[in-house]
Amino acid sequence: MGKLPPSLRTSKNLVPPVRSLLPNLQSSTHEPQSQQPPYPHRKTPKSTTTTHRPPPPPPPITFTSPDISAAKTLFTSLTTTTKHPSLLTNRFCNKILESFTSVSSNIQDSIFLLTHMTKVNPLFTPDKSSYHILLTQSCTKPNSDLSNVDQVLTLMGSKGFQPDKVSTDIAIRTLCGSGYEDHAIELIKKLSQVEFTKPDTYTYNLLVKRLIKVQSLSSVNAFINEMKIGFDLKPDLVTYTILIDNVCNGKNLREAMRLLDVLKEEGFKPDCYVYNTIMKGYCMLSHGGEVLRVFKKMVEEEIEPDLVTYNTLIYGLSKSGKVKEAKKFVKEMAKMGHFPDVVTYTSLMNGLCRDGKALGALELLGEMESKGCSPNECTYNTLLHGLCKARQLDKGVELYNVMKENDMKLESGSYGTFLRALCRSGKVAEAYEVFDYALESKSLTEVAAYTTLESTLKWLKKAKEQGLAV
Repeated sequence: MGKLPPSLRTSKNLVPPVRSLLPNLQSSTHEPQSQQPPYPHRKTPKSTTTTHRPPPPPPPITFTSPDISAAKTLFTSLTTTTKHPSLLTNRFCNKILESFTSVSSNIQDSIFLLTHMTKVNPLFTPDKSSYHILLTQSCTKPNSDLSNVDQVLTLMGSKGFQPDKVSTDIAIRTLCGSGYEDHAIELIKKLSQVEFTKPDTYTYNLLVKRLIKVQSLSSVNAFINEMKIGFDLKPDLVTYTILIDNVCNGKNLREAMRLLDVLKEEGFKPDCYVYNTIMKGYCMLSHGGEVLRVFKKMVEEEIEPDLVTYNTLIYGLSKSGKVKEAKKFVKEMAKMGHFPDVVTYTSLMNGLCRDGKALGALELLGEMESKGCSPNECTYNTLLHGLCKARQLDKGVELYNVMKENDMKLESGSYGTFLRALCRSGKVAEAYEVFDYALESKSLTEVAAYTTLESTLKWLKKAKEQGLAV
């Protein structure tokens, strides 16, 4: 409770006059008068109307067997026994159809069920969603010649529902999801001949992204060229981004730079994501100079770098031993409104540790925390690995204890380096404790943790037998 100010501590101020509280109070010499309400009290009559709640919908049907006869019988029973046929809406009936198609691989049975549903329940009129359910089923397990898919598309058209771009997207997406990429290529070529079903760039890029994972780059390029020349379906910025991302992951940076030039020739302006992807590819090769060159090219083209750009640049420079240059960009990114985060600091620490300056990396940890940036498991593992490599075992043990207190996991690299450092110093018992913690925290599998410990102990024994320095 707060204290009252001095001006409120007197009884005069604390207790107001009674008359001021009861302004209508009569003099004590008069008898009290009863106050009559202005209107006589009336009882509110109870409402005689009753609220009618809508009847609950019938329970959903979930099929577990592809038996078409049982499915027809079940739907007939549902239709004849329900007290409210109006609740058997299109949405409800489509769910029943979808449930059956999920357990049946025979598209003909599903068509029979749909026909039966319309006869038994006249209120149900199949819509485009109904036929899209059949289309999805036909693409889940297509025939080699796609005849079942063609059958559904023809049926749609005969019922007044012209297949469109949405139909194409559903078919291509289902075929790719079921692992039928070659069928998807064949179908998209067929559907591209009709303007209504010609795929949009979203569906086209979906297929390209899938093909790039399961086919060779030359095959994908051949498909793109065929679609461009034969069907006037041209790649856009997203298409080139998918290709560049793939070749960068494969460390084919020469092809990535070629695609970047092609992209520009086609009239597209590369965005920040494209350049970030290429910079990341050069980081994988530890080509810090190339990372910096791509960054400068990006700035020259007036493409504003984002936080990911600066972090990728700092990581690439630090990884290739150019920590001093990387630190300059930490200041620059702050000026541009992108403040260093845990990725930025961990990249710098990694570079310092690689350069043998683990204590400098440890100082950077303090600077990081003082600026309100919390380190994560990756940060601590990077430092632990660096300290052990620099033979700063005491500092490493302190850091490990902090990790243990915060239930952080050990990475395989830092775990192996830490075990070797402990065994080198004759602390085999402590190494076994670290092994136990690795299992307890589920940092590594039991096989991986034990194999690393065993190989470390064998290495130590062999070194001692041969009189080698450890």
